[in-house]
Amino acid sequence: MANPSLLILPGDGIGPEVMAEVRKIIDWFGAKRGLVFDVSEDLVGGAAYDVHGVPLSDETMAKAQEADAVLLGAVGGPKYDKLDFSVKPERGLLRLRKEMDLFSNLRPAQCFDALADFSSLKKDIIAGLDIMIVRELTSGVYFGEPRGIFTEGNERVGINTQRYTESEIARVARSAFELARRRGNKVCSMEKANVMESGILWREVVQEVHDKEYPDVELSHMYADNGAMQLVRWPKQFDVIVTDNLFGDVLSDCAAMLTGSLGMLPSASLGAPMANGRPKALYEPVHGSAPDIAGQGKANPIACVLSFAMALRYSFDQGNDADRLEKAVEKVLADGVRTADLMQNAGETPVSTSQMGDAIIAALDASL
Repeated sequence: MANPSLLILPGDGIGPEVMAEVRKIIDWFGAKRGLVFDVSEDLVGGAAYDVHGVPLSDETMAKAQEADAVLLGAVGGPKYDKLDFSVKPERGLLRLRKEMDLFSNLRPAQCFDALADFSSLKKDIIAGLDIMIVRELTSGVYFGEPRGIFTEGNERVGINTQRYTESEIARVARSAFELARRRGNKVCSMEKANVMESGILWREVVQEVHDKEYPDVELSHMYADNGAMQLVRWPKQFDVIVTDNLFGDVLSDCAAMLTGSLGMLPSASLGAPMANGRPKALYEPVHGSAPDIAGQGKANPIACVLSFAMALRYSFDQGNDADRLEKAVEKVLADGVRTADLMQNAGETPVSTSQMGDAIIAALDASL
């Protein structure tokens, strides 16, 4: 059988640096675990605009559609701030999500014991945190029509439309319920049914899917603004949270900072199964391109490394190897290895991006 295929899109800023460490880990799994991938690499974001004049070429889009999984670094930077909205680097990422129909965005927020003091919350509130936010990713206010800036009378008006169909809500609800069955068997659905008709439909459809297909999973409903408050009051009350595109964007960033550093957090965006049974999939760190530290060897590669761990688990059915990689990261952190973003004391010496990658590989070697 052919090796599984992996398309790597390093992107902009620190993307190429953190992705270089992932490439080392991919090579390790091939050499030490016999898990070999057919890896190809291409351009996205500003890097693609510089070469092609668009943030994602049609040829790269075609490669992404054919790959078993796509691993992306980061896009954007001040160099591209004045570009027309239609060709900004972020439009390349949005095109991948939309055309691959990656409707289910998984955003874990896990607090490693060694980093429990990094959160702005008290240690007893955050220690042991392990929640998953499932964000609908291809509909809602980011894609609804009509949209744009128009002139009404003597002033301009900006319009974005929140729009959801029953089927769009149902499929992301199923994704959340399936995930909950593999975790704590509990889902909290968040919307604004008190003020938005789309929220009323969201609540009704999630409840219908639960009652017909997943009665074994505990389901609760919560207004999204209360959900934001509860995330910083007592986040460990949650297991899986499912919500729409806009609220998911906000709530997942809120949950991300509970753990102390955006540099630690991966994500997965999943679609419908392909002919080989694997889902369409894009994996990427939550952090941005961090242009202020790009090229300096200061970036934390862990979020990108953990994104590859998610690919092992959700695309390639290699849960044991995903666990192995996650435990290697945990060991490195427990041993006190830190990049600059994880420094607490002025006298500590941070490791570089490549040194962190090497430390993770050393921990992988020790796990054999």
